[in-house]
Amino acid sequence: MFLYDRVYGKFEINEPVLKAFLKTPALLRLKNISQFGVPNKYYHWKGFSRYEHSVGVMLLLRKLGTSLEEQLAGLLHDVSTLAFSHVADWVFAEGTKGKESYHDQIHESFIKRTEVPKLLEKYGFSLERILQQNNFTLLEQEVPELCADRIDYSARQWKDYLSNQEITFCLGSLTNFNGEIVFLDKNAAFKFAHTFLMLQTEFWGGEEAVKRYYLFFQTLKRALKIKILKRKDFFKDEKYVMKIISQCEDAEIIKSLKMLSKKSVPNLETKKSSKIFKKFRYIDPKVLENGKLLRLSRLMPKFGKIINEHRRINKVGVKI
Repeated sequence: MFLYDRVYGKFEINEPVLKAFLKTPALLRLKNISQFGVPNKYYHWKGFSRYEHSVGVMLLLRKLGTSLEEQLAGLLHDVSTLAFSHVADWVFAEGTKGKESYHDQIHESFIKRTEVPKLLEKYGFSLERILQQNNFTLLEQEVPELCADRIDYSARQWKDYLSNQEITFCLGSLTNFNGEIVFLDKNAAFKFAHTFLMLQTEFWGGEEAVKRYYLFFQTLKRALKIKILKRKDFFKDEKYVMKIISQCEDAEIIKSLKMLSKKSVPNLETKKSSKIFKKFRYIDPKVLENGKLLRLSRLMPKFGKIINEHRRINKVGVKI
């Protein structure tokens, strides 16, 4: 079996467990779950699916020489993502306060309702180990470390900021050093980390993105309030939910979707002014120089100042 990924290229997959999981309903559902949360029709940038991201994470881990178990954990790490991804965090948790981790809270209970546990057992893998992502140091790490998850979702947006040559340079400088993803070249590390911050400030946490998140969040809340949608619908996929929403005749929902269809969302009319805060995402990667690991901000003090400036911008929030 061959997989072609637009970021990492072509891979041959021979392991039966990976081939089996790539065909499971739990993973295939992610083809209709948007990475950014707002469907492409209503977003200002073309996005990609959680399926593409999950397969990408698995392939990156494979490229870095991790165990089959960690590759499998990478493939499954987003299986519990609800329809509309982080917008669902805004609907059901505290996403508007900069906390976007609701699917992590339901990850175990969600997976246990799928075919995943039995399939893991069939191939001799432990569900408990797969669920504990701290077992896999290249898959997930706390900020500001590099990890396969952060690398992949940002790399899929690099095309809007970097040339193909620059992308190849950055990815080619990554290595697995004693269970950590680090850079071999400080210039590649800076290019990557600075681009990551640009994505945070101009895209993920930018004004247009926040307004679209907020308006779509309000649309979903309205649909729940008037009982067009139920919470359980978000455990399906976005095609299912959008079919329900698009058929409704509620004036508020119709107005919101019409606004979201425009190239730029106008200033929103709300009863009282408020500020919305997006989660601040950044990395300060380690660089391997002369056998020692050093933070980029230590090697390049100017980068620490750049982080602080982007953090300051994020703390201002977006006025709604």
